[in-house]
Amino acid sequence: MTTQDMLDERYGRRRSPGRRWILALGGVLAVGAVVLFGWFTVQGALDSVDSDTTSFEVADEHSVTLGFQITSPPGAAVACAIEAQDEEHGVVGWRVVEIPASDVHARAFREVIPTTALATTGFVNSCWVLPPEAS
Repeated sequence: MTTQDMLDERYGRRRSPGRRWILALGGVLAVGAVVLFGWFTVQGALDSVDSDTTSFEVADEHSVTLGFQITSPPGAAVACAIEAQDEEHGVVGWRVVEIPASDVHARAFREVIPTTALATTGFVNSCWVLPPEAS
């Protein structure tokens, strides 16, 4: 009998093989959760669309011409919400533009936003990848 066994017997401690299995199972579940989180993060990054407003021109009180560029996954159709605002940051024009799929990673566009009042700015609010059946 080892010293550890004698101490365990003397003070009533027992070694349980079930506890090791519980700890091992907990470790496996923790690793699985980390891998799953990593996969969702990578998958979300692969389908992300970046947009930058490159110019805007207020034509008159009824329209704004917006220049913008997008960086999207090749072969994916994209939709962008473009917006015009007045000097008090009120939305005076808004439109969703659907961009067909292309093999090119970065593309530039010019779109007209109809407005209900004189705008002072135009910009891309957000862009997203369209599901395959929508393209």
